[in-house]
This record gives sequence, structure tokens and C-alpha cells, in this order.
Amino acid sequence: MRTSPIRLLAIGALAAATSLSLVAQQQPPPAAQPPSQPPAQQQPTDVTVRLEGVGGLPPKLAIAPFVAASSDAETVAAAKTITDVLFDDLAFEREFYMIGKDVTATVPRLTSIDEVQMDRWRELNANGLVIGSVQKTANGAIVRIKVIEVGSGRTSMGKEYSGSIANPRLYAHTISDEIHQQLRGLKGVARTKLAFTSDRDAERMKGPQGDREIKEIYLTDYDGAGPKRVTVSRTLNVAPVWSPDGQALAYTSYRMGQFSVFQDIIVSLLYKGVRQTPLDGDPNKQNYLPAWSPDGSKMAFTSNRDGNPEIYVVNRDGSGLRRLTNHSAIDSTPTWNPAGTQIAWTSDRTGNPQIWLMNADGTGQRKLTSESWCDRPTWSPEPFNEIGYASRTGAGFDIKIYSFAKGESTRVTDGIGTNESPAFAPNGRHIAFTSTRNGRQQIFTIARDGNDLRQITHEGNNGYPNWSR
Repeated sequence: MRTSPIRLLAIGALAAATSLSLVAQQQPPPAAQPPSQPPAQQQPTDVTVRLEGVGGLPPKLAIAPFVAASSDAETVAAAKTITDVLFDDLAFEREFYMIGKDVTATVPRLTSIDEVQMDRWRELNANGLVIGSVQKTANGAIVRIKVIEVGSGRTSMGKEYSGSIANPRLYAHTISDEIHQQLRGLKGVARTKLAFTSDRDAERMKGPQGDREIKEIYLTDYDGAGPKRVTVSRTLNVAPVWSPDGQALAYTSYRMGQFSVFQDIIVSLLYKGVRQTPLDGDPNKQNYLPAWSPDGSKMAFTSNRDGNPEIYVVNRDGSGLRRLTNHSAIDSTPTWNPAGTQIAWTSDRTGNPQIWLMNADGTGQRKLTSESWCDRPTWSPEPFNEIGYASRTGAGFDIKIYSFAKGESTRVTDGIGTNESPAFAPNGRHIAFTSTRNGRQQIFTIARDGNDLRQITHEGNNGYPNWSR
């Protein structure tokens, strides 16, 4: 396995487990830290009052504009950003019925979070109220929040965060994830990232093959904010996949050989600013479309090293190469089940491409779908036992989900444009995918039930989304 410096642009501070700091051809400076919490005894951590909706419906939740403890522009802007982003983060999971900002604006603004008159909030039929404050300090900021059960006026949750004031979105993401975890028992995705391929920089490279389009790897927040370019290799880089620990991205890169271009798998160690080529490909043994095992110790991938595109598995360091499929057809796009015991992949061995299953050692190969054309399977996280994939429906493709419990597939997208490359969120409740519904190829997210469609990218053409864990 070769290891070499990777040319990476500095992408600054990113949230939680996917915080990254990358620089070109040198050891990066320490990554900026997400907001830290003070000692546990300074903040209540147990839910003493639950928020309940009426008739089994989600609780109605209001967010009061966060209080800026000082009138300087930075603090005022941070308070507004936290309020706005937190609203969107909480609305994304649909665990709460969010009372609109136009409605909450009719309530007089708070000047302190220590004394809150609940009568007006009861008039809005709110079950819960989120209030907060931002206080600038010599070292950054302190953000305090409370979630109040409106009926009783008692506090359901209280937290205090300290850190830099420069990234108020990260405070909002952190607060949202903790509200979801503590009050709804849900692992939120507000601090997760999407990796994807884009041609947005419109670069082209001259070489022995003539002009070639360049695509690089980018990262963005789950909602499309803060896009950052990761690679600057001036070649085609596609299909990035996050390692389970969030420390690395594996992707397919078109590399230059002595006489031709070939595909190989690159592993970028994001914190260390280096890249690895664990398979040491060349024009006669091309490697592409990697998929990490759930524990991060192995990668499944496609290779033509034995003459035909087949599925292989290799240890993370490049050792222990094993071939899993052996057929004259094309086998590609592997994906692991959450337990690491099975692999789904695409094969055209019975005609048009379909989704197939096998055990992780290559035994027990069997066809799953029997449709017109199926490709790009992705296995859902636990507790769901499903596979998302792209299926040809009419002139284009749609995203479908196959349920092992039901033994059938459900269409998620609506037939507008071509919809491909699904990727599940780490909690399994959302899917990122590529669509041409608005003309150019862009990345969208959608809830697993087909609701809440959101466009994530807007510049250039973008594809191959993958969600961090």
C-alpha cells in the first residue's frame, strides 16, 4: 500500500465526529473543536417532564428568538442564526409539530431566559417551548438553552455550551441532536455531513486523451450549508464513501498511467492530510466503487484485475484480498448490511442489471429484484432491514426501498426526472440521492416515506452522495 501526501484544501471546522481540517501537502493545524459542555453537575441531564402531543400527534413545539446578552453585531447575528438553524434542524426529523415563526413573532421578545411568562405560549397551544441565550466571552461564547413544558411551566431539559462564537450553526446542530436524543429517544443527523462529487469549478484538464472533465470531492452539512472542496487532484474523482469512524473518505479516482488513465481507489485520511492507495491499481487491474464494512476493517469493491468486473474484499491496509464473484457478467456497486454478514450488489448476469445478495464470504448468491433495470443498492442502517436502490420506471429512474420484512419494494420518488445513487442517513429516516428533476444533476434529500423533498446542491452538476455516520 502506498501512502503519500494528498493535496487538500483547508475546509475549516466541521461538526462533531466529522470535524475536519485539511491543508495542501502538509500536516494540518489542529481542527477547531465543536462547542463543549461544562461539567455535568452544572446542567440537568435527566428528563423530568415529558413533552406529549394530543391524541398521539407529535408535540407542538415553539422556539422563541434566542436572546443576545450584548448588543454587538456578532452576538446578535449568532443568536439569530442559532434560532433559525435550530428551527430547521428540529423540523427535519418531524418529531415535533413546529409552530411557525410568523406565529411565534406575535409573542413579545424575551429579554432573559430566567423569567418567562407562559400565558402567551399557552394561547398558541404549544406543548413545548425552546428558549436560549448567547453570551459573548473573552474566549468565545456561552450558549444556554431550556426546553419548557408549557402546560406546567416546568423545565424538561436544560443545557449550557461553551466554545467559539464563529460557528453558530454548530451550536444549533448540537442542540437539535441533543433535544431529539433526550426528549424523543432519536439519534438526529444535524451534525452529519454529506460527501459528494461535483464539477462546480468547471475545470478541464488536457492530456493524451484530449480535454477531460474534472470532478472533485466536496463536503457539506446535511442541509447543504457550508460546502467545502476536499480534493484538488484535477482529475475525475467519484463515489466517495465515509469510513464508519468518520476519519477517512474512500473514493474512485482516475489516475494517470504511463500511457493511459485508469481507475483506482483512494483513501483520504482527513485529519492527517495524507492519501493511501491500498490496492496499488494500474491499467490492467483497475479498482473502483469501494464500500466500507460496518466495522471499517475491510472494503468491498469492483475490479477487473482478473479480466472481468467482479466483486472483491480487501483489508483496510490492502492485505487479505479475496474475490467474491466469478461470472462473465458485470458485477459492481457492493454494499454491506449493518451486521457485516451480507453484501448486496448489482449484476447483469440474467440480462438487465438487478440487485443480488450474497454472504460476506461470497457464498449463497441469489437475485433479489426482477425489474426492468436496477442499480446502486445501499443497505439501510439498523433498525431497518431494507435496501434502497435506483429502478428504471418509464423514461427515467426512481428510488425504491426493498423491505425484507414485507418482501416487496416501495417507490420513494415521484417519477420526475432521473433519480439515482441513494444513500441512507445514519438513522435510516432519510435518503440522499441524485436527481435531474430541475434540469442539471443535483443532490436532494427525502424522507423514507417519500415526503419532505429538499434540494441540497445548486451549483454545477453533483452526484454520488454519501452520508457520514
